[in-house]
Amino acid sequence: MTVTATAAPTTAGTLYVYGIVPEGARPPGTPGVDGARVRLLTGSGLCAAVSDAPASLRARRRDLTAHQAVLTELAAQGPVLPMRFAMLGAGPEELLDRLRTHRAHLTAQLEAVRGCVEMNVKGAVVPGHFADLVRRDGSLRALARRTRQRPGYEANVRLGEALAKGVAREARGAARDVLARLVPLAVRTAQGPVDDEQVLSTSFLVRAADEQRFREAVTERAGAVGDRLALSLTGPLPCYSFVDPPAAPAGR
Repeated sequence: MTVTATAAPTTAGTLYVYGIVPEGARPPGTPGVDGARVRLLTGSGLCAAVSDAPASLRARRRDLTAHQAVLTELAAQGPVLPMRFAMLGAGPEELLDRLRTHRAHLTAQLEAVRGCVEMNVKGAVVPGHFADLVRRDGSLRALARRTRQRPGYEANVRLGEALAKGVAREARGAARDVLARLVPLAVRTAQGPVDDEQVLSTSFLVRAADEQRFREAVTERAGAVGDRLALSLTGPLPCYSFVDPPAAPAGR
C-alpha cells in the first residue's frame, strides 16, 4: 500500500502522524511538529505516534527537524514504520481502525526492519581527471592528438563531448564497483533517482550491528574511487525506503 502525504493549508480536527511502532513503546519526550506533545494511540498490538496537527502546516526546517527527531527517538526503542512529513489522520478512531484493518501487514513490515537502519549512499561525477583518462583511452588520445594538430571550434567541441562522456563512463563504472562492495553488507537495497551528474543513489537496509562495518566500507571505497566518483553517506535513517505502511485516513 502506498503512503499518501496530505499537506493541507489548514488542519483543524486532524492528527499529525509520525509513524507506527509495536505496542509497549514509550511515548517520545521529543516535541513534535510546531512543538506539539507526541502521544501513542494503541490498538491491535500496535501504536501510532501522533500529535495534534498545527493550524497550518508548511515544510519549515524546524518542523522537518522535529519530525525526524521524533522518529529517531522511537527508533532507539525498536522498529518503526516512518511516515513522511505532513501525514495527517482524520482522528483517533479512524486511525485505530486502520491499525486493526492492516494489523498483519503492519506487523510483518515492522519485523522486516527490526534491528536495522537505513543508510543512503550517493555518488557524483568528479570532473577534470582528463589527463589520466586520455592516457588510458586510445580513442581519446587519438582525438586529442587530432585536435592539437587541427584546432578549431568544432574539434574542441567534439573533444569536450568525448571527454565528458568518458568521465561519466568512468564514474558509472566506479558506482558499479561501490555497489559490488556494499550490497553484500546489506539486507536489502532500494535504488534512488540518478542522472548525468549523480550516477549513484542507493539506500541500504543494514543491520544496526553492521553499521560501523558498512561505514568503514564506504570510507574505503571513497578513497579508492575518489578521482572518479565523490561519495556521500547519510544515516542512520528511519527505514523509509523499505516499508510500505497503509495511507492514513484523509483529514477532515
